[in-house]
Formats: sequence, C-alpha cells, structure tokens
Amino acid sequence: MFRQLAADMNPAPLDEGTPVSVKIRERIQAARKRFNANDNIADFIQPGELEQLLDEVESKMQGVLDSLVIDTAGDHNTQNTARRVAKMYLNEVFKGRYVQAPPITEFPNAEHLNELMIVGPLTVRSACSHHFCPVIGKIWIGIMPNEHTNVIGLSKYARLVDWIMGRPQIQEEAVVQLADLIMEKTQPDGLAVVMEASHFCMSWRGVREMDSKMINSVMRGVFLKDSALRREFLSLIPGKN
Repeated sequence: MFRQLAADMNPAPLDEGTPVSVKIRERIQAARKRFNANDNIADFIQPGELEQLLDEVESKMQGVLDSLVIDTAGDHNTQNTARRVAKMYLNEVFKGRYVQAPPITEFPNAEHLNELMIVGPLTVRSACSHHFCPVIGKIWIGIMPNEHTNVIGLSKYARLVDWIMGRPQIQEEAVVQLADLIMEKTQPDGLAVVMEASHFCMSWRGVREMDSKMINSVMRGVFLKDSALRREFLSLIPGKN
C-alpha cells in the first residue's frame, strides 16, 4: 500500500523505458511524414538520440545473431559484430537517413554560363532496400544552366550523391530523388542524371548473375524537349554512346 502511494505521488516519466526508435517514430507520425527506407528523418532526431539508437540497434542485432545460432561469446570473430554492424548501418551505409543534408554554398551565375556541363562519374555506394545488399556504381550529371542558375562546387555534387545514396534505395527512385534535389539547389534550364550500378542482390544471391548491371536515367527541362542536347550529353559519357 505504501509503495503504491509513493508511486502515485512520484509517477515515473512517461517515456522512461521507451525505446528511442519509438520516440522518433511517434514524432514522425505526429507530423504526418513518411519514414520509408529512403527517406531522411534527421529533423525528428534530437541531440544525443543517435547514440541511443546505436545502442538499440546493437541490442537488436545481437538478437539476430543469437537467432542465427552464432556463439558470439565463444567466437572471437563475432564477439563485437553486433556493435560493428550497428555502427556500419547508422554511421556509414545508411547515414543519409539520419543526418541533415550537407551544407551547399550556392553562387550566382555571374558569367551567365549557358553551355552544357557534365559531372561524373561519381561513385555510388548504396544498398538495395529489398535485401540490404550493396549497390555499387557510377552516376553522371548533366546540367544546362541559365543566367539565374545557382552554381555549386563540383565536390558538392559528390556530397549530394553520397547523402541520397546513403540509404536503402531502389535505383529508379534514387535517381529521381537526386534529380529533385539538384533541381532545387541549382534551378537550371535542364538536368540529366544517368546511373549505372551492380546490384549484389542479383549477383551475390538469387540468380547470381555476376555481370549484370542496371542503367537508368532521369531527364528534366530542356533535356526532355531537345533530343539533340540529350544525344550530346549521352555521347559525352564514356562508354554510353
């Protein structure tokens, strides 16, 4: 009786013992936003919570290893595997889900550049959202600027690619996400993105076809309307003409 009275007078915090993933999920749902595999959820993660999430993922990953009947206590090779995998997912492979977009300094097109510019190949390091198998490839970006276009440094394209691809992705959706982001940042007359990648979910498992690659593209603005410009862009990509 006395214990119950004390508990009533000093109730436990509502979130005590609640996994940090649940707190983050509830914030996202309250804002009526998506949290699909290829979405960025950095706006809903509070300071210090990413470290808590790392601990939670480690704990869940240890459960996976236990269910796979792997003796992580006796096997020196897997004693810290759960922690390593958690750090890999949150801090490396899927980092693009949990951190804000890289800072991009934009400059006005002072010289009124209006000629085709191509950036690439830029390295793609991602993972298929179906099996979490690696997706490794290259991206080429074509930009047709106008006098109002924002100019960004070449290295910034690589940072944007890394941020978008650092999530579980489907290639067709990843290219569209990247195109949307670059259009927003630069406001060009036209944009073209071509991606070529090997999917380990096809070469490492399943049909185990080692040499197969997927190539897809997104064309915006004048690249859609002007077939000659589109051909020029494709002809300037090594091995794609």
